[in-house]
Amino acid sequence: MNRIHSLFKNKQERVLSIYFTAGFPNLEDTLPIMEAIQEGGADIIEIGVPYSDPIADGPTIQDSNQIALENGMSLKKLFQQLEGFRSKIELPVVLMGYLNPIIQYGMEAFCKKCQEVGIDGLILPDLPMQQYLDEFKSVFEQYGLVNTFLISPQTSEKRILEIDQNTDGFIYMVSSHSITGAKSGISEEQISYFKRVQEMGLKNPRLIGFGISDAETFSTASKYSHGAIIGSAFIKTVKDSKNLNQDIQAYLQSVLN
Repeated sequence: MNRIHSLFKNKQERVLSIYFTAGFPNLEDTLPIMEAIQEGGADIIEIGVPYSDPIADGPTIQDSNQIALENGMSLKKLFQQLEGFRSKIELPVVLMGYLNPIIQYGMEAFCKKCQEVGIDGLILPDLPMQQYLDEFKSVFEQYGLVNTFLISPQTSEKRILEIDQNTDGFIYMVSSHSITGAKSGISEEQISYFKRVQEMGLKNPRLIGFGISDAETFSTASKYSHGAIIGSAFIKTVKDSKNLNQDIQAYLQSVLN
């Protein structure tokens, strides 16, 4: 059973997924950050594959992508860093990235490599569903990878049901129609969207992302879903850190407690 399936089978609430950019702030920080995330009590590790034009992301994550690329991070380098990581990391690990570098690497070669190192799933925000179904679904399945689609407040009910039908892991609920970034609080408008989706009775678990940054926003999001994803606020913690392991664990405890 895929680790993502196992997680949601055993835990239905307050699931915390943490996103960070591979190769940021320093090229070789990838594995130490993963270890600190696990020790800090998170449930899923989401590794961002740096890309020169991350369209869904706000300034904090764009900046981390730029620095990681300047540090020399690439898909090839990331897979080298991930060799043997399963001896230390038990949590489900998902790669999040954009299609362009993956297509250049070769989709099948990429999926095969993911399976070899121990990746559980993929989030590719710019992968059209029809292309996934026509070209890549069988490849993802062959290599045991769960694919996650995103929905937003603008996504129609019909489309959400279609996504639910063609997803086999979790649905990434984008909290607002905007780019990523830590914002203050969660609005009534967002809550009505969370409730609307909650009442649809989807088969897949849902994690809410974009604008989740602290204990309050995490708890609010978790009331209407299975948990939440934190990215920009975590990247800021990492960027300002003097002691990665200590600061990451302290930040995660502040969110979870």
